[in-house]
Amino acid sequence: MNAQTHCPAQQASQSPSHPYTRYFPQRAEGDRLDVVPLLMAGLHGGSTQPVVVFEGEAIDRAQMAARVGAMQAWLAAQGLMPGDRVAVMLGNSAAQIALIYALMLSGLVWVPVNTRLKGDGIEYLLGHAKPKLLIAEPAFAQVIDAGVALAAEQAGHHGPSVLRLWLSDVMTQAQAHAGKPPVAANVTPASVLCIIYTSGTTGAPKGVLFTHRMMRIASEAALRVADAGSGDRLFLWEPLCHIGGAQMLLLPFLVDVEMHVVERFSASRFWQQCEQAQATHLHYLGGILDILMQLPRDAQPATNSLRVAWGAGVSASAWQATRERLGCALRECYGMTECSSFATLNDADQPGSIGHALPWLTLELLDDEGRAVADGEPGEIVLSSEVEGVFLPGYLDNPEATAKALRDGKLYTGDSARRAADGSLVFIGRRTDSMRVRGENVSAWEIERVFARHPSIAACAAIGVASDVGEQDILLYVQFRDKAIDWPTLSQWASERLASYQRPRYYRETAQFETTPSERIRKHLLSRDTALAWESGSAR
Repeated sequence: MNAQTHCPAQQASQSPSHPYTRYFPQRAEGDRLDVVPLLMAGLHGGSTQPVVVFEGEAIDRAQMAARVGAMQAWLAAQGLMPGDRVAVMLGNSAAQIALIYALMLSGLVWVPVNTRLKGDGIEYLLGHAKPKLLIAEPAFAQVIDAGVALAAEQAGHHGPSVLRLWLSDVMTQAQAHAGKPPVAANVTPASVLCIIYTSGTTGAPKGVLFTHRMMRIASEAALRVADAGSGDRLFLWEPLCHIGGAQMLLLPFLVDVEMHVVERFSASRFWQQCEQAQATHLHYLGGILDILMQLPRDAQPATNSLRVAWGAGVSASAWQATRERLGCALRECYGMTECSSFATLNDADQPGSIGHALPWLTLELLDDEGRAVADGEPGEIVLSSEVEGVFLPGYLDNPEATAKALRDGKLYTGDSARRAADGSLVFIGRRTDSMRVRGENVSAWEIERVFARHPSIAACAAIGVASDVGEQDILLYVQFRDKAIDWPTLSQWASERLASYQRPRYYRETAQFETTPSERIRKHLLSRDTALAWESGSAR
């Protein structure tokens, strides 16, 4: 099957006995069950709390509604219809948030583009998602042009046909529609809200078809794992192209929280920004906390307003020091885009644990034959749920990956964990040919396909190695054709084609790779020792 961007309507019952209302009873009443009615009610609600505070500028509900309504009218004037795809390559801003709300309410499919992608990554995404419109910033003009040119070259000068517009021009044109109110498109909970590309496995990035119902559940889950409620102030630094950032956008319409958003993560400004926002909650990835832990003590105030830090990536050995340095509770989680973001929560202050499955999920640890593993043994994390719509309906135009991930109503994550005697879980890592680099899942395929284009390289293999900041760094083994080229030259060549998180930190030459009968490189035989490798400072 080919997964499409609209799925058959699957309205959930409003009965209190229905699984959805059982797990989310406090806000599952009437027509507020999903994203569009929630947004419409929220934008016209009476709360005095701002929808978002961006870099200190508070935007209330009436102001946001006006921006969203004008943006919706502009999108309609472009001839866009529900189900059409709109790619967005923007840094965090209040304008981008208004645009995303407008896309949601209009039933358009938002295709977030990672702002760190280079030409090859953009070429693949535009060619695969085939958006009708790309809204970006001039800062990304060079990489977008390179991606479009490469796509045209790969397709015999018939690259993806996409209209490119700058956000500033879109905002100017939308002013002609000032006064237009937000309107609700006729979408269902199963309609696709966005396509989020993930590189969690081997091969090309996969487009996760993320539905309106999934975004609603992701938002509920974020509140639960963060332990956030009315009056709290959530600090959002994460790019909105990630589900970690996107899932936060509905929270002000669920409870009276304040979303304090900054343009990007800045280690030098972090504590000042937190103090100005009086932030009570911080979403983290392991690499971010590593950076904060390396700051001098006097870089942060003696006391701070943080109450909870929640996310993924704090090891058992770093748990206590991190907790003491931040001065707040840690709530470690596990999840993936495919399961509406969150799957487990450690709310017991247990170092190194990802806790237990969230109430609406059943989690099994299975071996390669599908049998449950014993406590203490590693097994693949397999999820199921009685709540309809928790899991992705499929990957865009990728029936093979869809069939591999979704089997008999269960989601096979490709991640491994082990269960302790008390039932808590410890995350082990990916079972596939991928790496976790500074909060990003990176497929080896994405890196190797770029280096394979270099005329001097006969073969290459990218593997993950231990990192002193974050989860992993990338070590690239290279087999040259005839004459080797120097590593700095190759590293510079790669920096023009790969996102920063995709660039190898280490390079090592090999005369020949050992391969399988099908000519696949036996990566498990490659040494992870970086002592003999050349290190690129720019990849740190």
